Amino acid sequence: MASILEAEFKKAYKQVLESQNIYIASHVQPDGDNIGSMLSLGLALKKLNKNVRLLKSDEIPSDYMFLPNIDLIKDYDNIDEIDLFIALDSSDEGRLGKNKDLLSKAKTILNIDHHISNTDFGHINIVDHNASSTGELMYDFIKYMNISIDEDMATCIYTAISSDTGSFMYDNTSAKTHEIAADLIKIGIDKRNININLYQNKSLERTKLFIKTMDNLELYFENKVGLAKITQDMLEDCNAKMEDSEGIISFIRDISPVEVAILLKEFSNNEIKVSMRSKRYIDVAKICSNFGGGGHIRAAGCTINESIEEAKALILNEIEGLFR
Repeated sequence: MASILEAEFKKAYKQVLESQNIYIASHVQPDGDNIGSMLSLGLALKKLNKNVRLLKSDEIPSDYMFLPNIDLIKDYDNIDEIDLFIALDSSDEGRLGKNKDLLSKAKTILNIDHHISNTDFGHINIVDHNASSTGELMYDFIKYMNISIDEDMATCIYTAISSDTGSFMYDNTSAKTHEIAADLIKIGIDKRNININLYQNKSLERTKLFIKTMDNLELYFENKVGLAKITQDMLEDCNAKMEDSEGIISFIRDISPVEVAILLKEFSNNEIKVSMRSKRYIDVAKICSNFGGGGHIRAAGCTINESIEEAKALILNEIEGLFR
């Protein structure tokens, strides 16, 4: 462990020991890394007899309802004194959504993340760009605190890591990632059940949305860019939710000639969430940063407050020069 990171772990652990009321939150539009990290850390801190609250930022996708203790993530009407606020997997305060307002009420903010675009907004910042996922950092932090990882915690950490590495296929997967996964398997997780829930459990509504979206796939720059759109009308036609778009962006990227995949998701007339993925050589985090977003070199996102067609034009104009 790098000396700087170890120093942050030491400060974080000291703060955990000195705190009683601990709140944990993560980003809007929750994913497997987000949810698995929250649950694993929450369960770990409960072993230290801390008063831990896991804050809901958005509706939890059905894919992750199988996780143990998922009901711990919820809304709270009354907020007690916040000794320690832990923000997970969030590159900046805005990613916390409605829970951002609680930052000003916290005595101490601990920011744990692996995104290269993280703004170090915490009093203590455990940010490791080389980690595959925030789940990987959860494993390290829980081990550092000398808390035994039980099967429930291991299930949540494995889900977090598997989700953010594309089932260990993405470039962010390292030897250490596999070593952690091996340890979690030794603890006794039901790997088959996790994989079925994450990758083999698509609803009919999600399938219809996938077909409709791919039927309107657009290809640009000699088929090196694949772009798809999901509108509110499409969701209504398929009786689907935006969370049902999970996996579409990866499918587009996996098409043979495609280097960059773009998915435009219409949340309202002038609120377009852009997801981008690249395969080999394009830094999509750099592209998204030009629109106030960020992420990783191969996976990033941003929000464009324009119509979906205008957002499409802006993104294509931004990347056109990369394919000349």
